[in-house]
Amino acid sequence: MSSRSPQLPRFVRIVAIVGPPTAALAALICAGFGVLPALPTLAAATALTAAVGTTRLVRLALRIHARVHSFGPCRGAGYLGMGTLATGLSVVLLPVAPAGGRALIAAIGLAFASVLYVIGLLLLPGAATSTHARLRRCFDGVSLGISIAFAVWLLPPQGPMPAAALTAALLGSFGLATATVIVLRVVSYRRAAWLCGAGVGIALGGVGALAIILAYGGPTWALLVAGVPVVVSPGLILGGAALTEAGVDPPATGEPESHLSAYPLLTIPAVVATLAAAWHLVTVGQFDKTSIVLGLSVIPTVVAREVFAVSDVRRYAKRLSTQEAHFRSLVSGAGDLTMVVGEDLLVRWQSPAAARLFGLSDADVVGRPFPDLMHPEDAADVLAVLNQTLSEQDDPDGARPTLVPARLRDGHGAWRDTESTVSDQRGVPEVSALVVHIRDVGERRRLERTLHKLAFTDQLTGLANRRELMRTIATQRSVEGHTGALLVIDVHGIAGVNDARGREVGDAVLIEVGRRLRATVGADDVAARLAGDEFAVVTVEGPVVAYALGTRLLTALTEPYLLPGATVHLYVSVGLAELAGGDGVDDVLRRADLARRRAGQLGRNRIEWYDAYLEEQLVRRMDLERELPGAANRGELDLVFQPILGLHDGQPVGAEALLRWRSPALGTVLPSELLPVAEDLGVICEIGQWVLQESCRRMAGWDPRLWMSINVSPAELAAPDFVNNVASTLVSSRLSPERLVIEIAEGRVGADTPTVVTQLAGLRALGVRTALDDFGAAQASLAHLRRLPIDILKVDRALVGEHGTSRQNGGISKPLIDVVVSVGRRLGMEIIAEGLESGTQIEQARTAGCQLGQGFALAHPAPAERFEAFLAERLTQPN
Repeated sequence: MSSRSPQLPRFVRIVAIVGPPTAALAALICAGFGVLPALPTLAAATALTAAVGTTRLVRLALRIHARVHSFGPCRGAGYLGMGTLATGLSVVLLPVAPAGGRALIAAIGLAFASVLYVIGLLLLPGAATSTHARLRRCFDGVSLGISIAFAVWLLPPQGPMPAAALTAALLGSFGLATATVIVLRVVSYRRAAWLCGAGVGIALGGVGALAIILAYGGPTWALLVAGVPVVVSPGLILGGAALTEAGVDPPATGEPESHLSAYPLLTIPAVVATLAAAWHLVTVGQFDKTSIVLGLSVIPTVVAREVFAVSDVRRYAKRLSTQEAHFRSLVSGAGDLTMVVGEDLLVRWQSPAAARLFGLSDADVVGRPFPDLMHPEDAADVLAVLNQTLSEQDDPDGARPTLVPARLRDGHGAWRDTESTVSDQRGVPEVSALVVHIRDVGERRRLERTLHKLAFTDQLTGLANRRELMRTIATQRSVEGHTGALLVIDVHGIAGVNDARGREVGDAVLIEVGRRLRATVGADDVAARLAGDEFAVVTVEGPVVAYALGTRLLTALTEPYLLPGATVHLYVSVGLAELAGGDGVDDVLRRADLARRRAGQLGRNRIEWYDAYLEEQLVRRMDLERELPGAANRGELDLVFQPILGLHDGQPVGAEALLRWRSPALGTVLPSELLPVAEDLGVICEIGQWVLQESCRRMAGWDPRLWMSINVSPAELAAPDFVNNVASTLVSSRLSPERLVIEIAEGRVGADTPTVVTQLAGLRALGVRTALDDFGAAQASLAHLRRLPIDILKVDRALVGEHGTSRQNGGISKPLIDVVVSVGRRLGMEIIAEGLESGTQIEQARTAGCQLGQGFALAHPAPAERFEAFLAERLTQPN
């Protein structure tokens, strides 16, 4: 069940409060016109309002107690109810009391009512915050009451005053004075206090007036007039007490210090008492005993009141001293410097932490303009923020203080990175200025710079990393009318250094690469390491200058790397792309990387520009890489055979198997395009094994006099099981080993010559013949003829020029082929001239001593069926 009574309608509540006093006033009016007896009617009217008021106040007190489960907040309403009851009883008993004792009964009731009312007012929420305050209110009221009583005693005309009247006057003065002091010094719920105070005041005034009228034997109408405030007061008291029910726990704000002494209300009665005493001296000339006693009785109450006031002042002073000590310790030990800046922007005060945090003394700061303390580059921004804060009104939404980053000169003359918050405290009278909190953020800024370096710098080389490179490209592209270029650099050979000499040596090489990059690029260029052995440079120069920079980079990066105990040689591929091209930063990097890949495919130490044709080639390359895996299993590989004929009789002696890839998506792909992709994808051995098996299968059905040559790559030849695979294939095909020739191109022998020699020797041990293909296509090396175990030498068409021409502007074609044929024969090799495309070339090869030839002038490559038909036709013809 709720502790709060059901809420009645507003009209009903108004009627319940106003109804009884209205009925009582109506009865008093009737008594005034003689309709009803005066004193009984006054008693009945007072009984009605007192009973209703007392009941409702007591119920209010019980309701408050049930709500807060404490007697503290409810006692005010309860004591006011008891005071209302005492007031009512003092009037109700008048008709039944003897005529001579009625004034005394009213005075006694006034005494009880005064005490109860004063206690009730003191216990109302917000009336007084402590016992000291309540006692001080009482002594203030008593001293005020004595002063008023002293004046009342001296001012009336001379003559004896009844004891009951004097008692009522004194009690009424004391009660009214105390109630007035309490109401005027209330801390909260002032409206409720004023209503209750008004009700208490007119109640005490009415009862006091009744006692005095009865003591002097006044007329009946005077009693009725004095009874009006008595019957009205319960309604006022009840209305005021009800206002405190909504919030019975006032904030513990304490009393303002200005209320502890020199309150104007205490001065007025003192002046009145002084004037009354002066008037009495002028008119009478002397004081009687009663006057002297009343005058002297003011002193003890004032002394007692001042004792309590001094005690409170000391307590508040101690509290303020403690709070000030706490504030000083908080400010001096804080991590922020606090300054108070006036509207003239002069520093008025700084916290003690200034010396500890920034080495600043008051002489360095106080009295100086606040912007002058900041770095000249930041002073304008600081001044603008301060002026903006001064020009703005108080923000009702409580916006956060403005944050001002600036550099502050410390006591040692160094500039410190700071962040300041400016708070407008001009609305606080004790401050009336701007409060600036300054925090040293130097360590945080250094940490931010360190994190930035870690986030945008390659930790090994000290160059920019990929993220910084992308940001630089975006910045360069955003500049109006600016072009610039991106160079992507691939340093080949780092992986081999790591494998052969260890990762520490590899890292040392990368560090040296970074150093050479920094030394070569311009001051406005940005060098970066993308990943592993891949680097990049963003240059602000145009295409021509960027290409020249790429050339210088090639020269610098390909010089030998002299390391402790090792000399490392690397080669480099560079791709260039303009920054203005492409759809975005990623596209620029993609284009430069495509150019770099093209440079790597074309050979060592090259630099290539990106263009649309390069894009097409790379797209073609990606299509090949996508479609080639599994081509052998899908039956897409095919062989064509080019006959090898005798140059003197034209008889076929053998054939070369040439690979073709019949791709449904890409069409026919030739070996020149197919084999590099196969080597990069690692499927070259799989394709080579298919070629070997298919060639042997086809050759098994041909004339036993014919032999077949097959091209192999160095990667195939270097495979540990290559010789065993050849042997097992010959066995399964039932072929004689001498019918198979394994060719390797002279230009692809490379640096791994010992492995090639070993594998060729293994093939010759099986009875398989070996051949050196394309001899003379590049830098022909006669040393290869001496070192390699070769049976057949296939001379490239570059050595068989047209009559009257020369291979390299020197007219050396015929003599050179003669030398090659002569050397080959002395080494026991069979010579084949390949690439013959005209009768003249055939004749030159025959004249040089070549017995065999191959080329379009003799026969075109053909599928197996057409080749077999060609064999049938040529082999059946007579010589």
